[in-house]
Amino acid sequence: MLPAEAQRSRTPLLINPANLAPLAFPRNLVHIFDAAALRQPEWYSSLYAGYQRRLLPQIARRAMAVVTGSEFAKGELVELLGVSAERVRVIPGGVDARFSPDADSTRSRNAFGLNSAYVLCVASRTARKNLAALEPAARLLAADGIELVVAGGSRPQFSEHGLAGAVRSLGYVDDALLPGLYAGASAFVLPSLHEGFGLTALEAMASGVPVVLSTAGALPEVGGAAALYADPLDPLALAEQVFAAIGDEQLAGAGVARAAQFGWERTAADLDQLVGELTASK
Repeated sequence: MLPAEAQRSRTPLLINPANLAPLAFPRNLVHIFDAAALRQPEWYSSLYAGYQRRLLPQIARRAMAVVTGSEFAKGELVELLGVSAERVRVIPGGVDARFSPDADSTRSRNAFGLNSAYVLCVASRTARKNLAALEPAARLLAADGIELVVAGGSRPQFSEHGLAGAVRSLGYVDDALLPGLYAGASAFVLPSLHEGFGLTALEAMASGVPVVLSTAGALPEVGGAAALYADPLDPLALAEQVFAAIGDEQLAGAGVARAAQFGWERTAADLDQLVGELTASK
């Protein structure tokens, strides 16, 4: 339904799932993932950063409510967008059942020629994902016959961050191959400088893979005690934690249990409750 049609029909609420909402419509519920473009505009194209700086605060302030995925992201929205804390609801994302230790890793390995052990990172080639920090780990792993591979493409609105020589890029990975790619990994690492949630970390945990995360953004909130952590600005510390994670069955098991707490059914139920509250108030 278009906003003008919603206005004419007196639609009680318009749900906007991805950072944008029509400013002319007065009854918006908008999901804003983070305020990274305001916090670190150099990570983005100047056009995108300027657009976010002008519109995102207006969208947040005019919305009936804002949804975001973590307490960390909520704090950023309150600080940088000027929206009141009472109007921001934290509703974490979830992991679907495709991501499990039983996913078919053979098909994914064959698709990418992964004939030896590998450590996986799933992230776009963008500045805030900090992929260059994986280079020391990749070199050390290669000496042990283990590849460090990154799955993910690039996006035009983000400033790119090229991969260094020892890190192998798989590029975009089809959804059908992604669960098996996770399940076949010896460990997972995400060196981000900023995350409003951290869905790929949960997908790796659900896949029974020991996980190493940076200490930035919402990642400690999402991973809890079921991951190892390192300063994203300390590549050697990241490398040490990756080596510590490989073969850690206890950590892998803790990750599976942690990911089980984040189901899409819970996400949907929490969102439904919020929608009920907002529509009842009008």
